[in-house]
Amino acid sequence: MSNSLRLIIFGRQGAGKGTQCVRLAAHFGIPHISTGDMLRASAASGSEFGQRVKAIMDGGGLVSDEVMEGVVAERLAAPDAADGFLLDGYPRTPGQAAFLDDLLSPLGVSLAINLEVPESVVFDRITKRRVCERCGTTYSVGEPSAESNVCAKCGGAVHQRGDDSPDSVRKRLALYESQTQPLLAWFSERGILVTVDGVGEPDQIASSLVQVIVQHG
Repeated sequence: MSNSLRLIIFGRQGAGKGTQCVRLAAHFGIPHISTGDMLRASAASGSEFGQRVKAIMDGGGLVSDEVMEGVVAERLAAPDAADGFLLDGYPRTPGQAAFLDDLLSPLGVSLAINLEVPESVVFDRITKRRVCERCGTTYSVGEPSAESNVCAKCGGAVHQRGDDSPDSVRKRLALYESQTQPLLAWFSERGILVTVDGVGEPDQIASSLVQVIVQHG
């Protein structure tokens, strides 16, 4: 793993992080690993530890730091992560960051990327977002399907998700700020944080991300 890319990406909800993660994973030939995917994979593995995770998830409980550490260690030990990975949604606290750094010792994290889109921009994006209940296609206010409430792809009903309401979005963004700022400071102090402008055309943003990773990774 000495020449591998061990990347972490941060970004506010609505920053387009998912789109860019897919592109980066394909470009560098590394898996995009999200917190949700890790938990689901662990729960489905059938291992003793996976059964613990499944019991917590089935019961609607919160996954503790200790359990999450086990999930991360299990996932990053998988063969497809041997040549690197793009981690999304973990770590969420400086304590988790320290655990990850120790787990990857002596190499540590290659680069932590902050995909920066102003809060006002993502607030506008999310609150104007409309989603097809049947196929999950996303539209924005002003597009025909968003105005007619009928999906152009499958004919399903198009609505605003409950957690995309202005009050809910404000709370989510405030929580992100309170959780993430100490984390960004942790990586910045270690000289491995880069910030990339996430406003613009997706192709342009992807190009900027690749350039930064090649330079610093």
